Amino acid sequence: MKSLLSDPWLDLATRIVVGTIFVAASIEKAADPAAFAVLIDNYKLVSPQFSLLIASTVPWLELICGLSILFGTGTRGAALVLGILTAGFTIAVTSGVLRGLDISCGCYTLDPEAGRIGWRKVAENTGLLVLFLFLVYSTGARFTLNRWLANGAGKEGTQS
Repeated sequence: MKSLLSDPWLDLATRIVVGTIFVAASIEKAADPAAFAVLIDNYKLVSPQFSLLIASTVPWLELICGLSILFGTGTRGAALVLGILTAGFTIAVTSGVLRGLDISCGCYTLDPEAGRIGWRKVAENTGLLVLFLFLVYSTGARFTLNRWLANGAGKEGTQS
């Protein structure tokens, strides 16, 4: 297991997958928080005002954390934030499934007919949680912006 956590290629592949998912998921929701708030309201877990607050902040967290993971800067913190958000999403989806709701999850699109909640979505989110745990504990950060900057890549052209 320790060798997996130190594999720079596995770290890079995981960062590309997770970062891309969350950057892509954030764009449409950030552009139309009111429509996203309606999808959140469909879960019947929070008030409409709180749904709007969530819809106005979560997509920006997804975007910032997704970019952070993609570029490998603040990866652990970003993975932790997205892991907490995904755990919350998973609880909401599970609650909706158990209550028999037939609604869109609101994960990747604002289309109310796309991405219905179900046990498949719970399994997908659980898989993402495993990837977040990997990123939190990974030490294979060879291909990151942090490492590139630490190696003096930004110092080219300067004279001693």
